[in-house]
Amino acid sequence: MAHSGMRGLSVFISDIRNCRNKELERIRVDKELGHIRTRFKSEKGLSFYEKKKYVWKVLYIYMLGYDVDFGHMETLSLISAPKYGEKQVGYIATSCLLNENCDFLRIVINSVRNDIIGRNETFQCLALTLVGNIGGRDFAESLAPDVQKLLISSSCRPIVRKKAALCLLRLYRKNPDIINIDGWSDTMAQLLDERDFGVLTSVMSLLVSLVSNNTDAYWNCIPKCVKILERLARNQDIPQDYTYYGIPCPWLQVKIMRALQYFPTIEDPNTLKSLLEVLQRIMMGTDVVKNINKNNASHAVLFEALALAMHLDAEKDIMSQCVALLGKFIAVREPNIRYLGLENMTRILLVTDVHDVIKKHQTQIITNLKDPDISIRRRALDLLYGMCDVTNAKDIVEELLQYLNEADFAMREELALKVAILAEKFAPDLSWYVDVVLQLIDKAGDFVSDDIWHRVVQFVTNNEDLQPYAAAKAKEYLNKHVLHETMVKVSAYLLGEHGHLLSRRPGCSPKEIFAIINEKLPTVSTETIAIILSTYAKILTHTQPPEPELQDQIWSIFKKYEGYINVEIQQRAVEYLALSKKGVSLTDILAEMPKFPERKSALLKKTEDTESDTAEQSALRLRTQQKASDALVVTDQRTANGEIKAGQLSPVKLPNQNMNVNSEEQTTTNGALDTVDLDPTLSTDLIGDLLAIEGPPSISVPTEQTPVSGLDQETDLIGALALSTVDEQSNSIKPIGDIEEWFQALCIKDSGVLYEDIYIQIGLKADWRAHQGRIILFIGNKSTSSLTSVQALVLPPSYLKMDLSLLPSTIPPRAQVQCCLDVINICPSRDTSVLDFSYRYGSVMIEAKLRLPVVLNKFLQPISISPDDFFSQWKSLSEPPLKVQEVVKGVKTLSLPEMARLLSSVQLRVTPGLDTNPNNLVASSTFHSESIHAMLCLLRIETDPSDRTQIRMTVASGDPTLTFELKEFIKEKLIIIPNARPVPSPTSLQTQNPVLPAASNDDPGAMLAGLL
Repeated sequence: MAHSGMRGLSVFISDIRNCRNKELERIRVDKELGHIRTRFKSEKGLSFYEKKKYVWKVLYIYMLGYDVDFGHMETLSLISAPKYGEKQVGYIATSCLLNENCDFLRIVINSVRNDIIGRNETFQCLALTLVGNIGGRDFAESLAPDVQKLLISSSCRPIVRKKAALCLLRLYRKNPDIINIDGWSDTMAQLLDERDFGVLTSVMSLLVSLVSNNTDAYWNCIPKCVKILERLARNQDIPQDYTYYGIPCPWLQVKIMRALQYFPTIEDPNTLKSLLEVLQRIMMGTDVVKNINKNNASHAVLFEALALAMHLDAEKDIMSQCVALLGKFIAVREPNIRYLGLENMTRILLVTDVHDVIKKHQTQIITNLKDPDISIRRRALDLLYGMCDVTNAKDIVEELLQYLNEADFAMREELALKVAILAEKFAPDLSWYVDVVLQLIDKAGDFVSDDIWHRVVQFVTNNEDLQPYAAAKAKEYLNKHVLHETMVKVSAYLLGEHGHLLSRRPGCSPKEIFAIINEKLPTVSTETIAIILSTYAKILTHTQPPEPELQDQIWSIFKKYEGYINVEIQQRAVEYLALSKKGVSLTDILAEMPKFPERKSALLKKTEDTESDTAEQSALRLRTQQKASDALVVTDQRTANGEIKAGQLSPVKLPNQNMNVNSEEQTTTNGALDTVDLDPTLSTDLIGDLLAIEGPPSISVPTEQTPVSGLDQETDLIGALALSTVDEQSNSIKPIGDIEEWFQALCIKDSGVLYEDIYIQIGLKADWRAHQGRIILFIGNKSTSSLTSVQALVLPPSYLKMDLSLLPSTIPPRAQVQCCLDVINICPSRDTSVLDFSYRYGSVMIEAKLRLPVVLNKFLQPISISPDDFFSQWKSLSEPPLKVQEVVKGVKTLSLPEMARLLSSVQLRVTPGLDTNPNNLVASSTFHSESIHAMLCLLRIETDPSDRTQIRMTVASGDPTLTFELKEFIKEKLIIIPNARPVPSPTSLQTQNPVLPAASNDDPGAMLAGLL
């Protein structure tokens, strides 16, 4: 570029480099672009040389990051230039400036083809490089036959054939139809006889892509692949140019072994034997050395060999050698090698029974559990989980329990689940299982799901010998000063059912047990209050004749909760008080829980389903799920009288509230409403429930919205929290109901109505896990005509990554489709995303811009924090911007309990007693995002009893942006917005909707009624 003929370009580059700042550079670039544009437009008959000079400048400007939207025709014309220098810049600039969708490319197809079929090898290489870089369907259809001829031509030099193979690979990926499988399989086998390793490596890349789509056509390539691998493993006649740090063609070896993994089996015993010998040679000849480049190459070959050996289900001796080699890797200092060693040990566990060999490395694996790198810790946890059996369960579970204290928040939920599964699966005796789960709840209660402690209750209930031991352990934990609420639940339940078995032990009289439990009552949530009230009723049952003092104490508590705001608590208190006055008959009514029917744990069943697949089958199943239809159409089929046909959708019925009902049975009955499965194919019961349509809608706008089972009640309860308005819809078809109320309700709940008009209804159900979430939209056609031109577009703010699945453009009459939206939170922000939704009904086009409830509190996870931890964190975050304080005026007039419930609704855990001032509230939570991972957030609200309209709020976290955004978010929830409807107090909300069903999702405590 810098020779005398290109002096203008050299001067321009020097001018750019000499610019003192970006603004001067922009001025110089704009001046040059103006000059080039004038030259291209005003003067005709520019020579190829002049075009070359200006195109080089345009390309340089483009590489600096400036937009270049002209000169494309001049660039393309250089491709047909006769000289190499001019043709070269034409090809390079075209590859950089244009993509496969550009219409200009059709102009140069003939010029490119002439270079491909010509005799000038340099021009052939330029043309093949352009086609390989850009690809595109037009190039594939027009040029693929010529590229194939070059690849199989014996007269072409290897450099041309190598580029032809890679070019054909790119075209095949864009359009697989360009290769005729019937005739090409023999050609591929012949190409594998190639002696030039450059061509052979390129051909192997093509073969990997071919067999990934169709293995049946290429069985004849297996023996030749194995022969090449043998030749490379023995280092026979390998040119020095293709030997990398003493390793012959490492990338070719990797490609061959990857291609062989696409074939289900290798049927020829001689070929299989030769292949296994090669794999053994690779494994035995690989070790860790100091040279990083050699390590990278040898380990790439080694780990691909391990994957192939696992795929072939090799003999146990070979797999044992693999484990021994990996055992060395997990002990080295290099973290990448340790990671690969742990990951491949885990994969070997899935396909081969080598537990006894892997157990020899258990100590080193546990050491990796404490590695500074969280990726290595995760792999070590997976491996320990997979290698656990009856012989080593105690050691592994004890190590994992100890590790809970120092594990990252991001790992604790997974860790707690795995400990619970291992304890149940390999428990040497049930008392050990009870000990482990109670320790687990004590150490990581926030990360223990209800399924885990429900399972403990079932074991204890079904084993009489275990009941006194479990009750005694529960009492021990209740004596602790600081206790997680989940521990209060399980301990209260166990003592209520089996506490009478301890009556002869010191300190275990009914009165003393009552006193211990009653200490926890003021500090627990509604769900736990329900369990404790049932425990009190059970204590009275087992104390016959009753002790007057104890009875009076329990009755006073029942009377206190007779007027409680929560319907479930209210009902229990009233019924238990009435029942306890029945005297001896109370024993018959509140008898001990019967044994649970024997059934396999849901957690164990999931793990067995997973472990029954090989790693390859799991990956294949995952790919199949990803390729499955993203939109599921469900038609509402009814008979003429409106009844649903047998086998079709039926509405979900809420279960009755029986006293002695198995909790698993209740969960099963109500599971369609209680859980969200991340699988796109959700329960059809839920779909039918969300689309509860009895008949065609009238043309006039109805006054009442179509009922959505279980979801409208949630909307009614929280709809009054609307604090802002959405843009008015410009359509003639208006929504039924208040879109803003629906949005505000969904900001707190995870299911409900997002939008509805006379023709369509959009329901929403969401699941949030750390910084990720999945929203499923249920779009139902309520009319008797098809809805057409259905479109949905998500407009996310910059702090969110969103991926919306495809939506069918037509929804049949009285049918429903599902649409999945995957969400990743990148960083804290209060901006909301918008769903731009539109459809056509007849000649009417209806549009709606809907705010999606992907708000900051969806990525908060309440966390209980001890006083010591709280104050140490609070003091360490001492100054702005990590800790900010503001006096907020114009606050809603709320009592302290009402304010605490408001904070709880947005995932902030209020901790009573941390602040010595009874007029203050202290809360904590963990915020999850991709950029800052799990970040602890602390909040303190100081109130003035004489003036409830103002507060002083202090927010602290380890990230300045998070601190500010969280402060503003909470302030928005607390202040009164002018002209907004007043927010009713919890009491008024309750009176507005006094007839909630006992097992409604609005009451978490009702989920456990079956146990009590």
